[in-house]
Amino acid sequence: MQKHLEILLDEQEYREIQAAARHQGFTVSEWVRKTLREARQDHVAAIESKLRAITAAAQHHFPTTDIQTMLSQSTPR
Repeated sequence: MQKHLEILLDEQEYREIQAAARHQGFTVSEWVRKTLREARQDHVAAIESKLRAITAAAQHHFPTTDIQTMLSQSTPR
């Protein structure tokens, strides 16, 4: 099922989007759909990257304690 999305743009912003779309050989609608799709993919990729980093970090086993104890045991610079 398709949904209709309506957004309001000022004239200058619309002209810039229209020019970008035309430059890439798209209609404004096609360009907006493509750009939104890419933004969603980038967002998902960023989340997946963060989850991979957390998963990798969780594999390590280091001694830990609270921050105040660690700071009191560190050597002054």
